[in-house]
Amino acid sequence: MRKHLGTIIKFGITALALFLVFQNVDLIDIWEKIKQADPFWVIFAFLLVNASLVVRAYRWQILLIGLHAKVRFSRLVELYFAANFFNSVLPSGITGDVIRAVEVAQNVPGSVAGGTVIVDRATGLMALFLLALLSLPFRPANFDTFWLVQIVAICALGLIGGFVVLEGSLVRKFGRFVPNKLQSVWAKVDTVLIAVEAIGWRQIWQAMGISIIFNLMQIAWWWSAGKALGFNVSLNYYFLIVPVMSLAILLPSIGGLGIREVFSTFLFTSAGLSPEEAIALSLLVFAIERISGLFGAPIYLFSVVKQNRENQAMAQKTAVSPPNVPSKNHKN
Repeated sequence: MRKHLGTIIKFGITALALFLVFQNVDLIDIWEKIKQADPFWVIFAFLLVNASLVVRAYRWQILLIGLHAKVRFSRLVELYFAANFFNSVLPSGITGDVIRAVEVAQNVPGSVAGGTVIVDRATGLMALFLLALLSLPFRPANFDTFWLVQIVAICALGLIGGFVVLEGSLVRKFGRFVPNKLQSVWAKVDTVLIAVEAIGWRQIWQAMGISIIFNLMQIAWWWSAGKALGFNVSLNYYFLIVPVMSLAILLPSIGGLGIREVFSTFLFTSAGLSPEEAIALSLLVFAIERISGLFGAPIYLFSVVKQNRENQAMAQKTAVSPPNVPSKNHKN
C-alpha cells in the first residue's frame, strides 16, 4: 500500500480536480467543441509536439558534449521519444526523465547521465519563465491582476532556483547539513551535482538558446490547438499562460490532468473564453500530447533491441580479443 501511495494520491487529486471543474460546466458542449476541431490545426500541433522532441534531443547532446561524453544523436532522439511515451502512459510527469537517465547510463557514467538530464529539464523551464517575463509588457489590457502577480512570482522564483541548481556548487554546500545516516545517499547526489557543475556555462547558455526554440514550439502548439477550436486568442496571451499550464505536470496529478483544467478556467477568462471553451482547449492539448507519446513505444522497443545487440557485439569482441598479458619471459 505504501509503495503505491504516491500514485493513489495523484489519481485522487486528478479525480477531485476534474470533479470540481466538470460539475459547473456543460460536458456535452465541451465534447462537441473538441469533435469539431479543425483537423489541419490539430495535425500541425501534433507535428510540432513530435518535432520538439528532436530539438530537445539536440539540447541534451550539447550538455553531454560539455562533459566530453559521446552519445550518438539518433540514440538521444530515440530516448526522448521513449521518455515522451512513459510520460504519456504513467502517472508522473517526470518518469520520462528517469527513463532517459537510466538508459543513457549504458553509454556514459551514471553521474553524467543524471546531471545532464537535470540541466536539460532546468534550462527548458528557465527559458519558458524568461519568455513569459519578456511578454509581460505586451499582455492584454484586461489581463487579471491576480494572475499577473502569480506569473511574475512563479517565473522569478523559477529563474532564481534554476540558476542555483545550475551553479551546482551552491547546492553542494548543503551537504554539510545532511545527517550522517543520509551521507551515503548524499554522496550519490553529490556526484550528480559535480557533473552539473562541470558542464560549463557555455554549454548551459547554448542549451538555454535551444530551450527558447523549444518553448516557442510549445506555445505554438497551444496556439494551434486554439485555432483548431476556432478561438481568436492573441498569441501574446499564450506566452503568459503556457508557463503556468506547463508547471501543472510538476504538481501531484496524472500528467497535469485536472490541474490544467482548473487553471485554464481562470487564466483564459481575460481572453474571452467561456469555461467550456477553456476546458476544451486544455483537454485538446492534453490529447494531442498524449497521442504523440504513443509513437515512443515502438521507437523505445527498437532502441532497446538495438542497444542489446550492440552490447552483445561489444562483449563478443572483448571475449575474442582479450587484453595483452605480458609474457613471463619478457625482460624489462
